Amino acid sequence: MNMHVSRAGSPATQAGIGQSLPRKEDAVLVRGAGGYTDDLSLEGQLYAAFVRSPYAHGVIHGVDTEVAKGMKGVVAVYTAVDLEGQGYGTLKCNVDLPNRDGTPMKKPVRQALAVGKVRYVGDPVAMVVARSAIQARDAAESVGLDIEVLPAVTTAEEALAPGAPQLFDDVPGNLILDYHFGDAGKVADAFAKAAHVARLRIVNNRIIVNPIEPRAAIGSYDRKSGRYTLHAPSQGAFGMRNSLAAAMGVPHDRMRLLTGHVGGSFGMKSAVFPEYVVLLHAARLLKKPVKWTDQRSDSFVSDHHGRDMVFEAELALDARGRFLATRFTGFGNMGGYLSPVGPMMATINIGKNSIGMYRTPLVEVRTRCAVTNTAPIAAYRGAGRPEGNYFMERLIDTAAREMGIDRAVLRQRNLIPAKSLPWTTPIGTLYDSGDFPALFARALEAADWKGYRARERASRKAGKLRGRGIGCYLEVTAPPSNEMGGIHFEADGGVTIVTGTLDYGQGHWTPFAQVLTSQLGVPFEKIRLVQGDSDRLIAGGGTGGSKSIMASGSAIIEASEKVVEKGKLLAAHFLEAGVADIEFAAGRFSIAGTDRSIGIMELATKLRTASDLPEDLPKTLDVDHVFKAAPSAYPNGCHIAEVEVDPDTGQVEIASYVMVNDFGTLVNPMIVEGQLHGGVVQGIGQAIYELTSYDEDGQLRTGSYMDYAMPRAADVPFFSFISQGVPTSTNRVGAKGCGEAGCAGSLPSVMNAIVDALSPHGVQHLDMPATPLTIWRAIHGSGADA
Repeated sequence: MNMHVSRAGSPATQAGIGQSLPRKEDAVLVRGAGGYTDDLSLEGQLYAAFVRSPYAHGVIHGVDTEVAKGMKGVVAVYTAVDLEGQGYGTLKCNVDLPNRDGTPMKKPVRQALAVGKVRYVGDPVAMVVARSAIQARDAAESVGLDIEVLPAVTTAEEALAPGAPQLFDDVPGNLILDYHFGDAGKVADAFAKAAHVARLRIVNNRIIVNPIEPRAAIGSYDRKSGRYTLHAPSQGAFGMRNSLAAAMGVPHDRMRLLTGHVGGSFGMKSAVFPEYVVLLHAARLLKKPVKWTDQRSDSFVSDHHGRDMVFEAELALDARGRFLATRFTGFGNMGGYLSPVGPMMATINIGKNSIGMYRTPLVEVRTRCAVTNTAPIAAYRGAGRPEGNYFMERLIDTAAREMGIDRAVLRQRNLIPAKSLPWTTPIGTLYDSGDFPALFARALEAADWKGYRARERASRKAGKLRGRGIGCYLEVTAPPSNEMGGIHFEADGGVTIVTGTLDYGQGHWTPFAQVLTSQLGVPFEKIRLVQGDSDRLIAGGGTGGSKSIMASGSAIIEASEKVVEKGKLLAAHFLEAGVADIEFAAGRFSIAGTDRSIGIMELATKLRTASDLPEDLPKTLDVDHVFKAAPSAYPNGCHIAEVEVDPDTGQVEIASYVMVNDFGTLVNPMIVEGQLHGGVVQGIGQAIYELTSYDEDGQLRTGSYMDYAMPRAADVPFFSFISQGVPTSTNRVGAKGCGEAGCAGSLPSVMNAIVDALSPHGVQHLDMPATPLTIWRAIHGSGADA
């Protein structure tokens, strides 16, 4: 029996919370040894390809599959007719919001393959199964479509206009939801009494998600058990398993979802897509696994897109610049069908996140959500949170200019003081922690705000326009749902964490292991992570809304406490002491006041060979625990960007970028900084480069990387990252979530900087993306509000 006491330099101090450790999975990923869905092959598998509508809107009169069925290697071709009567469900929207008159929102039915009509270019109409992927794709091209083309509509404003083409018979006027939040009377009074009102019409441009790994899946069916299995990228195996079971019309226990490595998602891969239902249908009938990997050109038209909303944003202020009320009146484009969270971004999330760090007493949001002949809109990094912050920060800069108040001073004048926390906002959220004025002051100092004029003169001397922009943000994260925290001590001496969240690029393994090491003192290098097998899970809310470390971290902490409870009972037995005398610290159970102890790993080993344990003692240290849902958290920060614009070409260069963030407790500061880098670059992409464009017939103009620009490493500067965290009280870790904050800070800071740079030319507002052509036209008086 080991009787040594613990010493300094324990695993908890070397690899615990707060340490910047390299990600455990990177050694595999950078060597190309990852296991993505397309890397997987099952014995006897067949291959699928989808036939998609080349038209944005039309009536399906026929689908001719005869030629395809006769082609070499083709095993089967399926259309909507083949899925009828199979007991399958529909693809559902999970958001239920009332119209302003109290009636429920419209939820048009979506089947796995188009029935009756096609509603966007890329709408799946049929699936071909063959013995090779090339044979399947060749045969898919021979499927004949008899479609009566109808007029198309691609924007929400056009879709809601009188006489617009109607997508669904049961959605009159294409209106999915007429949303309203706030006290319209009080807001109107505030605007009537205001000394100044700032107004902007702001377009939040549609984004194609473009993850590094396209969607893919392998469906299989076991006849003996009647169970389906789907290998597919996801954001949480447990939740998607449940949604997929509903789509297939079977109980949860007849569905298994397996997810390996995932090359990016940003919200898009959290949904059950129609392809998955058809793959599982084919696997059941053909008695063989069926594999499908999307092509990048198909991804552009068939993946869910992000953003796409237009708002008239208004800010009422008193004579001293105090905020009185905000009002956001706009349109949300839902695309051809409702995604699981389609209406959420342009409605409740605009209201919650537009408030930011500010003492705004009244908020009103009025949104009309419409279906259009475009790809469905779903969550995209932030899912309404960057949009809300962006609207507010553009309004503040506009108000500052129009009132002759320094933009930094105007923000400082309206920040919620630290002494006023906790603070209840007009939308009902409760800010529990933070120090917004101190964080803001730190950002101004770090960006050398006072020294800007010298840099501006240098730019002017070089023939460039220089501008600076502030982007303050406060996000309302998704509330952590019930989340599994499993801790299993394995026979080989390893320790496995089982979690219902899922890493699709964030690097969960390392920070989760750090939390466990901090709690139990188990060796960091011996910790494994299981996350993508629905059969291993008893709960799981998945990853999304920046909640993973809050949910899984809290679940691991609570599960660790249960391990310690069991361990004290067992240590008392082995050390021949009373349970009340057993203490636990740094990975060891000790008898208080003595040097007698046993390490937790040794205790786990002894349990595997112990044969004479009393009946009332645990037989293992293993715990499967479910952390109960917790409130949202409120990550916040201030990003300051400086840009240089070439007036001759309209080219933008980001000269410097400083960010000060409050994420509460940082489990792994290096990974947090990496998350911010990625989020900021995605925001820069939307601000300067990315635009999804449809023509009047609903054809996607930007259907490849020849037409759709993405930011590259050379397009961004080195970032200055500063953490000024105040731990939250809403979860056991004290973390506030960081995954989407980069977008929330970069959209307003970069766009405010560009407008500032162009202000000598009378430019007062510019919509994203601020491409060279857009900027050149604005400078020359033909493309901006002036």
